[in-house]
Amino acid sequence: MAHAAQEAPAAGLPGEHLAERERARSPRLANALVFVLSFAFALLFWEAVSASGLIREEDLPSMTATMDELWGLVQTRDFWTAFLQTARGWAIGLGLATLLAVPIGIVLGLSDLGGRAFRVPVEFLRPIPSAALIPLLFLTLGPVLESEIFLATFGAFWPILVQTMYGVRDVDPVTVDTARSFGVPRRERLWRITLPSAVPYIATGMRLASAVSLILAFTAELFMGTPGLGKMVGFAQSYGLTTQLYALALATGVLGVATHVLFTWLERRALRWHPSQRLEAA
Repeated sequence: MAHAAQEAPAAGLPGEHLAERERARSPRLANALVFVLSFAFALLFWEAVSASGLIREEDLPSMTATMDELWGLVQTRDFWTAFLQTARGWAIGLGLATLLAVPIGIVLGLSDLGGRAFRVPVEFLRPIPSAALIPLLFLTLGPVLESEIFLATFGAFWPILVQTMYGVRDVDPVTVDTARSFGVPRRERLWRITLPSAVPYIATGMRLASAVSLILAFTAELFMGTPGLGKMVGFAQSYGLTTQLYALALATGVLGVATHVLFTWLERRALRWHPSQRLEAA
């Protein structure tokens, strides 16, 4: 009897694991359902407003007409070329911003002197609207891909830099002091303590910067005429192609949602070991 009583908890372990997985999966399914329902409600509301006549169809085409236009666009080669050009500017800008901001953020976060020395330049440059640089880029680089990449990189640089600095400074001092008392070298403390603690901050900064980079890539295409979805939107606006304009805006919005979902998924997968992800799943 005693032996059977000892084996009973072990026999229930698989069921407990399944229950934990179901509890962790249910919030994600609920979030996905809320997302789908909210998107469907927005489309239905759009169709209702257009059908009611509150806004002229020349100013707001119906949702069905816009979807038909978008379906026609996605079957053309020009649309996918522009789509990939916008994605290219976004990806290169975000990648360069990450490569520059993470090392600089680590250095400024680790050094009190460096943080104080560069605080004024950072606080001066960070609030500058990236779109304000468009006239300067027109005069220097011109309406080329490099201008789009520079604009996207400049805007995405600051969220990653600030989050990296905060992440490096938010390391538990007790952990650092303990490692130092045991004679752990500085470089070893950086790789084993500081960077793992800062990774969630860096991931959040990249997720925020991905949206900024996409907005600025699209802005460069819209106002500077670099190839991409923004240039197609500018063309549709110039020639009064309202339905096509809304269809292209919807396609850009879908790209933005896709990048957000992608980075959220990557953050959740890469940080499964972190308490913040475990608490979110719970």
